[in-house]
Amino acid sequence: TFSLKYRPQTFEEIVGQEHVATTLRNAVAEGRVAHGYLFAGPRGTGKTSPARVLAKALNCEKGPTPDPCGQCSICQAIAASRALDVIEIDAASNRGIDEIRELREKVGYTPAEARCKVYILDEAHMLTPDASNALLKTLEEPPEHVYFVLATTEAHKMLPTIRSRCQSFEFKPIPLPELVEALRRIAEAEGVAAEEAALEVIARAASGSLRDGQSIFDQVIAYSPDEVT
Repeated sequence: TFSLKYRPQTFEEIVGQEHVATTLRNAVAEGRVAHGYLFAGPRGTGKTSPARVLAKALNCEKGPTPDPCGQCSICQAIAASRALDVIEIDAASNRGIDEIRELREKVGYTPAEARCKVYILDEAHMLTPDASNALLKTLEEPPEHVYFVLATTEAHKMLPTIRSRCQSFEFKPIPLPELVEALRRIAEAEGVAAEEAALEVIARAASGSLRDGQSIFDQVIAYSPDEVT
């Protein structure tokens, strides 16, 4: 799918969330990366992508660097979702105390192959109260080599104590011109002729969600592979 094929690989490629990309970039450049981040915003606005880019920036063989090379073995492993030290957890299906206890035990282990471990917890508001309290203990005293990114569509459901331990970023619906531009780049890469008006119709239907826009465009191209009017 386009959402996987065209997932941002650098801070520059992040669409519509410049405030997040710039702040993370500067944090890496200045050695001021926080051990806990909270990314909150509507679905499909690209919350886990900056988390993966941050993992690359911290672990790149040329790094830590705000411009991960994308060529070294660790950058490529992260891009292909097979890096042992970048752990993505869906909190909706791993929401209990036992799963978080297991996470807390593993947090203490040194990284298997990378410089540091990055845990990306998606839909973090789905954790049970007991699991949230267990996670809080780790966020209060994280090992030096561990970073957490909690992504959520409903930040108000998170424990205030967890929110206070993280640097928070508000992800906004992606503006129409930036959605159109992102779709135009996909059309060029796929060798598909697409009318500007057609791209605008798809972008409007996406309602600020890049992932929805990519999915609709994917479907449209499957129906009309040579030209989108």
